Amino acid sequence: MFHPISAFIGLRYLRGRSGDRFSRFVSYMSTAGITIGVMSLITVLSVMNGFEAQLKSKILGVLPQAVISDESGKTAYTEVAPDFIQALSNKPAEPIVRSEAVIQSASQLAAGYLVGIEPGDDDPIGQHLIAGYLPDLQPSRYRVFLGHTLARSLNVSMGDKVRLMVTSASQYTPLGRIPSQRNFTVAGIFNTGSDVDGQLMITHIGDAGRLLRYSKESISGWRLFFDDPFVVGELSQQPLPKGWEWSDWRDQRGELFQAVRMEKNMMGLMLGLIVGVAAFNIISALIMVVMEKQSEVAILKTQGMTNNQILSIFMVQGASSGIIGAVVGGGLGILLATNLNTLLESMGVALFSVGGQLPILINPVQIFVVVVLAIALSLLATLFPSYRASSVKPAEALRYE
Repeated sequence: MFHPISAFIGLRYLRGRSGDRFSRFVSYMSTAGITIGVMSLITVLSVMNGFEAQLKSKILGVLPQAVISDESGKTAYTEVAPDFIQALSNKPAEPIVRSEAVIQSASQLAAGYLVGIEPGDDDPIGQHLIAGYLPDLQPSRYRVFLGHTLARSLNVSMGDKVRLMVTSASQYTPLGRIPSQRNFTVAGIFNTGSDVDGQLMITHIGDAGRLLRYSKESISGWRLFFDDPFVVGELSQQPLPKGWEWSDWRDQRGELFQAVRMEKNMMGLMLGLIVGVAAFNIISALIMVVMEKQSEVAILKTQGMTNNQILSIFMVQGASSGIIGAVVGGGLGILLATNLNTLLESMGVALFSVGGQLPILINPVQIFVVVVLAIALSLLATLFPSYRASSVKPAEALRYE
């Protein structure tokens, strides 16, 4: 804790005298640099957090977040999932049948990811349907829901017939190896706003099982649900009973989220360097102040001030610039992030071709960490100039006065 007289003198030095214009200018510029750096860092991180959260809700809300299955590839179906599986899921685990598949329409052919589910009122796909109803997925009716991007590429709409083919369940015939295939009717179209819409196909678990040539007592595995899909990294490390294996969304979308996280880290590093440069400007400002104030420091020492008190004076002066810049930058960053879409709209800047806005997610903990680190970096930058000031020898400083 600073001695009151040290804090008083340090704040007086921060304001400066009318004759110290250049040193005051450098001090103000370092404060402004920290303000701009913290504001930019908070704004960019809020946008990147929004993109990450949007991807989690749109992609991982529809794709199976995690599946526990038998190592043989086929899992025995029971009315209720085993207890160790239920303990890992935030809501009751559900049976699932899944496989890579090829879909063919009258005019086009595409590859995708087939998922067979037991349709329920709380199934995530129901929130993204733009045509059709979830109860339309009934057993033995061979109906399928397609993403709107996939439906458009196949040139199909509601009621059209498509052929689903699964190579993993192919049969050997006199004509060669023929994949398991069956005609399905398009009964629904969904839109998640992500690339999943170009690959995902949803059908009833019974129809998917028959396409894959599963028996009625077999499924691909048990589907788990989480409030935060990123917990799969921790849960996947937990040991499972012998004969069971774990798979999760990282197999299909892990690289995408790694790229988003890498981009967020790199943007944070680049903008953090702005704060670092501004903090080092404090060093140059303080060194100039120390050189100007040598005689005053010498007089303070002759009046009984200790080296630690002199050290505290210049630490207060330098740290005050960092604290003011970090706090003001944090407030401006929150204000800018909150009103960023409104500001872009008023400037006539359109970042998306068809409507849409930048997703913004302000993380209070992240903001607190950014502000605290900026203050700590500023405080660190004051150590060397403050030490130089405390080591001034009164006899030498006042020799030519």
